Amino acid sequence: MEKVNLAQKLSLFNEHWQPKIAGELNGQLVKLVKFQGPFTWHHHVAEDEMFMVVRGRFRMEFRDREEWIEEGEFIIVPRGVEHRPVAEEEAHVLLFEPATTLNTGNVEDEFTVAELERI
Repeated sequence: MEKVNLAQKLSLFNEHWQPKIAGELNGQLVKLVKFQGPFTWHHHVAEDEMFMVVRGRFRMEFRDREEWIEEGEFIIVPRGVEHRPVAEEEAHVLLFEPATTLNTGNVEDEFTVAELERI
């Protein structure tokens, strides 16, 4: 049992769209990731996802609307809902999702990270 300092963990990497595992509980992973630019349109068949902004802001796009997620806010995207995060400037984001969740969901492309690094 060790406390986790989010700023310290986020300082360990610079790449975008490469989630890192910062913690694990009850089959769920706490991931840290830096967003910049548009991600891939995708959905998750069996997993809900929580996105919490630690620093900056990003826009969650859905096929019928978009929602700005500001620093200190989070959004939960239910399984099956197609979505695409977009960050005009770098955003630091905490993800909370089942360990089985592939970052690109039903899509495999240049953003797909099958094996996550622990930090």
